[in-house]
Amino acid sequence: MNQIDLRGRVAVITGGAQGIGYATAERMLACGASVVLWDIDAARLDQAVAALASRGPVSINRVELTEEDSVAAAAAATLSRHGRIDILVNNAGITGGNAPTWELDPAVWRRVVEVNLIAPFLACRAVVPQMIAQGYGRIVNIASVAGKEGNPNASHYSASKAGLIGLTKSLGKELATKGVLVNAVAPAAARTAIFDQMAPEHIAFMLGKIPMGRLVTVAEVAAMVCWLASEESSFSTGAVFDLSGGRATY
Repeated sequence: MNQIDLRGRVAVITGGAQGIGYATAERMLACGASVVLWDIDAARLDQAVAALASRGPVSINRVELTEEDSVAAAAAATLSRHGRIDILVNNAGITGGNAPTWELDPAVWRRVVEVNLIAPFLACRAVVPQMIAQGYGRIVNIASVAGKEGNPNASHYSASKAGLIGLTKSLGKELATKGVLVNAVAPAAARTAIFDQMAPEHIAFMLGKIPMGRLVTVAEVAAMVCWLASEESSFSTGAVFDLSGGRATY
């Protein structure tokens, strides 16, 4: 494993109790960062902090990421505990199941957009002013190749990730001269708990679209996230980095 220097940095990872978020926490701790996991699942948070505690400084906040007051309280608690937030990884996400657009429940559609797009906006809104004040920050949004191509039977998920790419580009431009860089990672499918929300035929469809013929691993995503969260990544902002095994065409 290549060493990326995150010593002295404080990283907030949303949805960090499992999947890509947990793998990113592992990698960031190995790189010297202090890690704060924001997640709604209290039981998984407790499991995660117990498993990660021996690897470095890690703490948790139970957060409903779609609620402004909950996010603001988590940001305030993190700043009180650590004095700064250098890195924000907007990782939390849901798929909302699979169906043709006209058959999807509007309540499910709204919830997917709330979790996958509104929540990252609220997290950025809570954290960015402090990053501007300290003159340094790295924000990495976990988008998806679905946000670039639009997966059939996943219009809610695809639209939410396309929106997250748009947020990344807008915020990156707004912060370009303030020392705060904003980028997105657009992975192909990774085998995480989110697969439990997908139909088997949809998983097969996604795998069939990947020229490498395999899924991306959570460790591969974490490696890209950690580089983008480092000082070494210094001239990319508002960009989307593909991890699609050759699927992405632009």
